[in-house]
Amino acid sequence: MSDFFDAQETRDPAAREAALMAALPGQIAHAQSACTAYTELLAGVVPADVNSRAALAQLPLTRKSSLAAAQAARRALRLGGFAAAAPRRIFQSPGPLYEPEPDTDGADPWRVARALHAAGIRAGQLAHVGFSYHLTPAGAMMEAGLRAIGAASFPGGVGNTELQLQALLDLQPEAYAGTPSLLRILLEKAAEGGHAVSLRRALVSGEACPPPLVAWFAERGVDVRQCYATADLGLIAYQTPARDGLVVDEGVIVEIVRPGTGDPLPDGEVGEVVVTTLSPGYPLIRFATGDLSAVMPGPSPCGRTNQRLRGWLGRADQSAKVRGMFVHAGQVAELIRRHPGVTRARLVIEGEMANDRLTLHAEAPAGSEEALTTTLRDITKLRAEVVLAAAGSLANDGKLIDDRRAI
Repeated sequence: MSDFFDAQETRDPAAREAALMAALPGQIAHAQSACTAYTELLAGVVPADVNSRAALAQLPLTRKSSLAAAQAARRALRLGGFAAAAPRRIFQSPGPLYEPEPDTDGADPWRVARALHAAGIRAGQLAHVGFSYHLTPAGAMMEAGLRAIGAASFPGGVGNTELQLQALLDLQPEAYAGTPSLLRILLEKAAEGGHAVSLRRALVSGEACPPPLVAWFAERGVDVRQCYATADLGLIAYQTPARDGLVVDEGVIVEIVRPGTGDPLPDGEVGEVVVTTLSPGYPLIRFATGDLSAVMPGPSPCGRTNQRLRGWLGRADQSAKVRGMFVHAGQVAELIRRHPGVTRARLVIEGEMANDRLTLHAEAPAGSEEALTTTLRDITKLRAEVVLAAAGSLANDGKLIDDRRAI
């Protein structure tokens, strides 16, 4: 039995990068011609020129907020003009924001089968699916992936815990795919009734599953792996048996950018996850997820050779209101852009509401306080103290605004 889903997972990294960059111009051209929204957003872009990460980084970001705004303003266009084909199904996320089931020729439109395989779930097994089947696509995403690997599913959904537990005991599934919170509830209720469960493998997502909880599951005989997926993009990255970061999926291009900008960061730096899909039905270009992560060095010890992400490290959409004015992560990023000598910076807000203290902490050359003070006031219209920090002393956590005020 192969440890890998397919040969793509162990490709030479240079060969993978060449294949992704070769596919990128075609996806740009497809988005321009098939999606009204991208006809406008990418006006003037020559697809053949977008054949490198540097060229991709010159394109504008697409954010959830722009999708929602387009859907609200352009109801005559399916999904605001971002869908390239008539979807088979449409789902709803909070907002509301509507997402299509990607129209592909394959049986796994969200590409989740790769993550299920890495979690040890195999053909012929039965998986209890603990994601919602109502409105949102999470349940459908897992079910499609299970079908693609030849596994059966029980559509448990969320809620109705007693009925789900009964099904778990009656059907004796080998695997689980859903939220970690529901899995914990089912295992606890089974233990309360003195029942043994058959679950041995699980793929969880949608919530945090920290190492202590992973260990809690392991103590009860369930080997849990995690994946990072969204309704818009499908699978982005997944955990492997090495448990050393999340390996990026083969069907996406991932960038890490400075929060508030579209500027790529070096590997290791924490920033916002930006994803370009190669899906023909919903070709999102430079989709900003709002999530923070960082690229880890080198390949996974499991043998998979794609990029690895550190996992979910917080949210990138940072802002605060100070003295009646909003400050945004993008403003701090603009300050860094204007001063090339600044490697990292964060705006710290302390005190209490209406009695704020604003301090810019910056890894910057000695003697640059006055210039930084002037630039910050020009950008934010607020006065702040500037404190210089030694190179490498500020936390590498992607945080540009740190609001420490008491409410």
